[in-house]
Amino acid sequence: MHVNYKRPFANFVKKSNKPLQLVIEDRAKSIISNPNIGERKTADLSGIYVYKFNYQRQLYLIAYTFSLENESLEVIWIDFYRIGSHENFYKELKQFLKNEGAPKRPAHLRRVK
Repeated sequence: MHVNYKRPFANFVKKSNKPLQLVIEDRAKSIISNPNIGERKTADLSGIYVYKFNYQRQLYLIAYTFSLENESLEVIWIDFYRIGSHENFYKELKQFLKNEGAPKRPAHLRRVK
């Protein structure tokens, strides 16, 4: 499996204190082992999943996408886009996706015509 940490995610982790970094690492491992743990978003964030967790009474959100192999349903890749508090999280995520280009929708989320 290929795991990719996008720049906003990596920068947030780098600037965080060590205890928070360890919590983020633990949460990322949980997401990697079960990508469906997050809430699937719709509309202009279609294909993005968001996982929420609390750390020292602060709510943090992790935005990510993933792709499954068709036959075995094994995770092929996972991209972590953003992590942060709820304030302006979705606005900044949309801006990042707009500038970078929206992620390709995983096969299991594509509509069949």
